[in-house]
Amino acid sequence: ALDPCSAYISLNEPWRNTEHRINGSHGQPACDGHMAGEWYRFTGMAGDAMPTFCIAENHCGTHAPIWLNGSHPREADGVVARQACASFNGNCCLWNSSVDVKACPGGYYVYRLGKPSVCFHAYCGHFYDICDVVDCQGSCLDTSDCTCSPGTTLGPDGQTCLDENECEQGNGGCSELCVNLKNSYRCECGVGRTLGRDGKACEEIEGCHNNNGGCSHSCVEVGDSYQCECPRGLVLSEDNHTCQVPVLCKSSSIEVSIPKDLVGGLDLSLINTSCKGVSNGTHVNIHFSLKSCGTIVDVINDKIIATNLVTGLPKQTPGSNGDIIVRTGKLLIPVTCEFPRRYTISEGYVPNLRNSPLEIMGRNQGVFPFTLEIFKDKEFEEPYRDSLPTLKLRDSLYFGIEPLVHVSGLETLVESCFATPTSKIDEILKYYLIQDGCVSDDSVKQYTSKDHLAKHFQVPVFKFVGKDNKEVFLHCRILVCGALDESSRCAQGCRRRMRRAANVEDEEEEAPGHMANHVLTGGPIRIDMDD
Repeated sequence: ALDPCSAYISLNEPWRNTEHRINGSHGQPACDGHMAGEWYRFTGMAGDAMPTFCIAENHCGTHAPIWLNGSHPREADGVVARQACASFNGNCCLWNSSVDVKACPGGYYVYRLGKPSVCFHAYCGHFYDICDVVDCQGSCLDTSDCTCSPGTTLGPDGQTCLDENECEQGNGGCSELCVNLKNSYRCECGVGRTLGRDGKACEEIEGCHNNNGGCSHSCVEVGDSYQCECPRGLVLSEDNHTCQVPVLCKSSSIEVSIPKDLVGGLDLSLINTSCKGVSNGTHVNIHFSLKSCGTIVDVINDKIIATNLVTGLPKQTPGSNGDIIVRTGKLLIPVTCEFPRRYTISEGYVPNLRNSPLEIMGRNQGVFPFTLEIFKDKEFEEPYRDSLPTLKLRDSLYFGIEPLVHVSGLETLVESCFATPTSKIDEILKYYLIQDGCVSDDSVKQYTSKDHLAKHFQVPVFKFVGKDNKEVFLHCRILVCGALDESSRCAQGCRRRMRRAANVEDEEEEAPGHMANHVLTGGPIRIDMDD
């Protein structure tokens, strides 16, 4: 492999520098959507290195500047991972990702930078101060000694004063959040709490008189307590303090409804600017899907997360003298939908999902659905729709997992498939066809499918012992992963467990709440015993 210290791409654009602030009325903000995980070095007017302190929004030529939340490594450290934060709306780390950093022999740094999750994000460069040579009075041991100002530390090149990250030592003494600033730092508190007199400890807010109760909009006294309220058209998020735009997450579409009062005279669009908002008089509505308008789909922990960004830019209106009048002011609304990764589905009947959306601006929850289909033959093209099948014991049973939404960048693992004689998923009498991602019955055959998310299987028809057991219900548990994550559970495939008896308990620990919330019940396949 090439040494990144000699094989890198230079970033030298002057607008990347932390001193460059964008003006709302001039030009399009920058976006690093072209980044693809290559190694980069900041040079020229862009700066010496990435800043390791919070950069306010609308700097570095973009709306949400990206800075390095951690100290630069020493040369002996090799390649290290650091958190990269994007600042916006007063939050120094509203978005975050991981980047690789390496200190090079020439006293400079290179960074492996990935594509940001949304626009408008861009990576920042910064000019660090050069140290002052000590002014010797009397005798000096080394006239080349350097001194750096408080809050900075001497870099590996022996002359650059890098910012000292006070938050890395005991969280800066902060009881909750520590935010590193240029040559300094500050403590912050979570929603609903405020800093005490010492500037480090957090205290509960007792009423509207203290920092507006922590409310983003209206604070109303209620008896001995208080509550936050929102203007018409906005909704209170799950933190009970922040007012946000309603978002409705569905498997086939995401819907955002923004009050006209909030929009003003701005034109609204998504990351793909061809996707525009449509006004109905009171609101501007934007509908898009997981596959369109630049929506980014990622797998983080136990969730599938889809993100996009609503951007409001000034309308360009022809003036009376033919000039173009550009109204200043911008609106940026991050939109996030969360979908659980685990689903348990049963063949046959799919009831209405009791999906009561949280309706919060940036984040909401939805269901990314699959169906379990019984097919008529091994082509897996024609499922039984109108009537459930009646099969003979000598027949083959063809079944498959079918996604209702086809999204690239994801893959699926059938963790388990089991049969029961009744529709109860917790039936004591059950027979596993697939368990822990492994085929449990040697007669089960898996077919390749055209859609990477779909899974197709064949098994000889069977029935449960007992003359009354004339029906079979199938249930499958599906896990969704990121296709590029080589360490994911999906990439591991078959993983047999040592303790079979703990199987159910282990599954519930891995996905708390998801299994019970997303069980779709149905069936049956009828077994014809007559010749």
